[in-house]
Amino acid sequence: MSHLKYLSAYNEQTQQQVSQLIAQNRLGEILLKRYSKPHDLRTDRALYQYVQDLKTEFLRNAEPINKVEYDSKIHVINHALGLHTSVSRVQGGKLKAKHEIRVATMFKEVPLEFLRMIAVHELAHIKEKQHDKAFYKLCTYMEPNYHQYEFDLRLYLTQLETEGRKLWA
Repeated sequence: MSHLKYLSAYNEQTQQQVSQLIAQNRLGEILLKRYSKPHDLRTDRALYQYVQDLKTEFLRNAEPINKVEYDSKIHVINHALGLHTSVSRVQGGKLKAKHEIRVATMFKEVPLEFLRMIAVHELAHIKEKQHDKAFYKLCTYMEPNYHQYEFDLRLYLTQLETEGRKLWA
């Protein structure tokens, strides 16, 4: 089951179930039933406002985010769906950090749940730098269904790779 690279961390039984769905051409159908339509946050400005609203709701005391945008240079091939960067500069006698979040352009045409999962993931990096227990606890605090959305996104990436067609385009 080496063709299931996005699901390689999951157990053999889960991988077999997904392989059966692929063989029956039903993976896309199941995802479309679960998530019927894409979100409408198409511009960088709308994305920025969405992420800012999440930050205001869950991370009020965190450092500000200076930029949020879709980025066509981020590719799934590089094992990245989004990036959080922090640039520190000295201004006067103080050290100032600027935080930027970039989200892969593929997220323009997915359900809101997938976009929310990646936004929550990148926001969590403001507080927790490593992918450890505290990081995932923060992710599930901001989105209780975080792990389900991540799994379903992995299913979608698998579907994209095997069938080559976008479901919500």
